[in-house]
Amino acid sequence: MVNRVLRTNKKFSLFENGDKIIVALSGGADSVSLLHVLNSLKEQYGLTLYAAHLNHGIRGEEADRDERFCKILCENYNVELFTAHRDIPSLSKSQRISEELCGRNERYAFFKELSKKTGAKIATAHTASDNAETLIFNITRGASVSGASGIPPKRGNIIRPLIEQTREQIEAYCLENKLSYVTDSTNLSTDYTRNKIRSQIIPLLKTLNPSFESAALRFTQSAAEAKEYLEISAEKAIEESKTDYGYDINILEKNYKAVLHAALAKICGGSAENHHIEAITEKLSTGGSVSLTDGKTAVCTQGILRIVEKTEKSQIDFLLEIPPNGEISFEFGDTNVCA
Repeated sequence: MVNRVLRTNKKFSLFENGDKIIVALSGGADSVSLLHVLNSLKEQYGLTLYAAHLNHGIRGEEADRDERFCKILCENYNVELFTAHRDIPSLSKSQRISEELCGRNERYAFFKELSKKTGAKIATAHTASDNAETLIFNITRGASVSGASGIPPKRGNIIRPLIEQTREQIEAYCLENKLSYVTDSTNLSTDYTRNKIRSQIIPLLKTLNPSFESAALRFTQSAAEAKEYLEISAEKAIEESKTDYGYDINILEKNYKAVLHAALAKICGGSAENHHIEAITEKLSTGGSVSLTDGKTAVCTQGILRIVEKTEKSQIDFLLEIPPNGEISFEFGDTNVCA
């Protein structure tokens, strides 16, 4: 598997000589294999390795067992381990999000903090099997091209050296190298959406194509290439349509629908979901406004698209006294008005 990981590294330029890398270590088979592979390449690439483990406070003694396992493993490899504790059940309730999402957010926040502290890249142990599960998960939620791109091999300073390896290959590697690992009991429960996909849907799809995970990987990589092209085209559309007052609707509408939607998403700056983008597309030709998230509104009027902040009052709540035969000027927003 080491040679396959090296091919993945060459393909996606994940790490290079002299890099510092923090391995996101849960103690499971995937992350244990990742640490073992990178440790075997440490001298060849002059790598400085660290590991990071976040105790989610969900599984009680089992979670503490995982943390102890990671500490012993890193001592055996002579790798510095960073640990932290989070009360994910309480945090998820206060934030009104699922424990899955809350745990993910807290993990990546922890990794980001460590990366800033050490100047290291973060290596997560996502595999081709995880990628296939993510693809199915995104499709069921109405994925766009972005969602169809699955898990990227590289995102900023986050790298995924095992992204082209299946879970079966990982387990075979552990067996071959006599690697011990722990099993998260929540992975066996069907209470979590991803576990249902892993234990029920993927096995069914593999009866149709035993190499489904590899096929899914090829699909997501093709989608990622299409996404990259759309983003470049969207940036061009935005630049060409930009005016002093907003964005020229006539120029925006000359683009293909996929490019137009990608451009609108960028213009909205994360304040729009798919249904918002569809609504804005309709308003480009009819005129009108669409309420977005983050207290913003997309306004289409007089051939211009603008993104404006919502105001609490919809009417002007002041009067101006205009002297007879006189002239008065005042500012309204960014406009100087003369009367």
